[in-house]
Amino acid sequence: MPQQLEVIQKLSVHRGKVWSANWHPSGKMFASCGEDKTIRIWVQDKDDWIMQAVLSDGHSRTIRDVAFSTCGNFLASASFDATVSIWDKKGAAFECNSTLEGHENEVKSVAWSVSGNFLATCSRDKSVWVWEITQNCEEFDCAAVLNLHKQDVKKVIWHPHQDILASASYDNTIKIYKEDPSDNDWICTATLESHNSTVWSIAFDKTGTRLASCSDDCTIKIWQQYEVGNEEGIITPDNEPVWKCVCTLSGYHDRSVYDISWCKQTGLIATACGDDHIRIFRESETSTKNEPIFEMETKILAHKQDVNSVKWCPSTPGLLLSTSDDGDIKLWKFNNA
Repeated sequence: MPQQLEVIQKLSVHRGKVWSANWHPSGKMFASCGEDKTIRIWVQDKDDWIMQAVLSDGHSRTIRDVAFSTCGNFLASASFDATVSIWDKKGAAFECNSTLEGHENEVKSVAWSVSGNFLATCSRDKSVWVWEITQNCEEFDCAAVLNLHKQDVKKVIWHPHQDILASASYDNTIKIYKEDPSDNDWICTATLESHNSTVWSIAFDKTGTRLASCSDDCTIKIWQQYEVGNEEGIITPDNEPVWKCVCTLSGYHDRSVYDISWCKQTGLIATACGDDHIRIFRESETSTKNEPIFEMETKILAHKQDVNSVKWCPSTPGLLLSTSDDGDIKLWKFNNA
């Protein structure tokens, strides 16, 4: 019997830790970044993944995160040098056409909104920045600086269908933001509190009405959104949706959980852990909206050191990407997707 999670390729070209890797929207390309201050662009060549380009002139320190725009024509990179670089995809080549400055310290995460109108960044300086994009990514104007977290902000992600932003922090909380249509200011509409240590990463499901979070407290939490006028009768102050923790997965991880990815096609959740393992969770058929049940499908020793990131492919069900402190990138196939 084949393993449920099988490694199909190992890529060992970065020097030092590989912090992150992220898919192009097509699923036929991905970018990786790390301690060696480079971004590597990978493309599929028949059954193999090959390196197409090395981007080495954008940052002076470790690159912590990379993200492709929804249109696929731009790549953003976040660095410990306190800047974000914007790369313009020109065929097989990438050119750095903008450098975004403003954060006072290491930039930890970067994310594009699904509309293509906004870019979000977050930093060790405790702030979340929202950048408004104009003229086909030629200009990035600071639309908001959100200083609502009390500690280092680890992750920013956008809702899959709306310009709604979420951030996760060392202060143990998750915050939800949106633009106030009355004055174009960005406001915090919800603060999610249940973890008792750093929230390392967050991921929306395909609907955007659920959120998964992972933490230094070794747990995963599933959050459910309740709209104004919800049938459950949950009170929604200020006529804003309320998020409730409806499930906690504990006892599965032995160390900090650094990343989480919720597959938009299969509903599978993958986690990256400091115990060098990847775990896959599936929602039970007996699960309900208000009391969901998730079961661990598989657990595998994936890397020789901490697993830093996991990302499900947006186009191929069951294809998973992971990165690690051991310097490797691995591509995995989950056989029961």
